[in-house]
Amino acid sequence: MPDYAARRRTMVDTQVRPSDVTKFPIIEAMLSVPRESYVPAARREAAYVGNNLELGGGRVMLEPRTLAKMLDALDIQPDELVLDLGCGLGYSTAVIARLAEAVVGVEENAEMAAEAQATLSQQGVDNAAVIEGPLAEGAARHGPYDVIVLQGAAEHMPQAVLDQVKEGGRIAALFMEGALGACRIGYKLDGVVSWRVAFNAGAPVLPGFERQRAFTL
Repeated sequence: MPDYAARRRTMVDTQVRPSDVTKFPIIEAMLSVPRESYVPAARREAAYVGNNLELGGGRVMLEPRTLAKMLDALDIQPDELVLDLGCGLGYSTAVIARLAEAVVGVEENAEMAAEAQATLSQQGVDNAAVIEGPLAEGAARHGPYDVIVLQGAAEHMPQAVLDQVKEGGRIAALFMEGALGACRIGYKLDGVVSWRVAFNAGAPVLPGFERQRAFTL
């Protein structure tokens, strides 16, 4: 039986801390949440590798460094409500649940959504729920949200998602320009989200967040 706790410590010491992630709640969350429980059974051996982990269907679990740096930049507080878009099998939702008051995960792959909710329940994560639905629609009836996080990349940000950011709230997403990507943090003031680049990272574009193609006749 692999020593997953030791692998978690190694992940934090070699991937998270060297990336200037020093906030104790994030370190503690990533040391506590068993990442191997939130990956496909066949990929469990690769759970702590420092790369995006394939979940199937063109979807990935973001590498630990990327997720940690996003959470560091967002600085989620214990009284905040978070929307986790593209939560896959629920790992990011479980980590965020240790930082926030409550988390709503959205996953449009029905099997992933069901497995994520089951795993979160098994792991005793009682301040998070996973909803099945189109990622680009968010989960408006539970919002607005203090923080929105995308577990994948965007070329285009749907207005429906921006509308669910609370005034004074923030949103994190990886924006892809071809093969290159950058994480940007958006801050909503006076109803407008303004973005600033936080760090470079890449991931596959989430369904519904593709660039709007111009139609030509």
